Amino acid sequence: QVQLVESGGGLVQAGGSLRLSCAASGRTFTGNTMGWFRQAQGKEREFVATINWNGITLYGDSVEGRFTISRDNAKNTMYLQMNSLKPEDTAVYYCAAAKDNSLYTRAPLYSYWGQGTQVTVSS
Repeated sequence: QVQLVESGGGLVQAGGSLRLSCAASGRTFTGNTMGWFRQAQGKEREFVATINWNGITLYGDSVEGRFTISRDNAKNTMYLQMNSLKPEDTAVYYCAAAKDNSLYTRAPLYSYWGQGTQVTVSS
């Protein structure tokens, strides 16, 4: 059974940092793109960042320059370093994995999803 498990969320003050992790089990994602999405209360799921097997990355406009996505293929784990956090970054953050190595920004193109981790940024 494939599982993606996020960790690292929490409460942080504006301007602070958090590092999210996404650990995959049940299969390796060799050759697969992985990504981060977030969903604030009452809003649609929003693309945050994506990284393919080769380490090529793509970011959403609202996080560009503040967030960094990375992955450790040997550990089957993906990360999201979030700096200069703002109250509008408050959301449940989800990790996802695609079935190929393309850089997708749309949620329906990802096949596997974690349960999410809450990030709350206070002003």
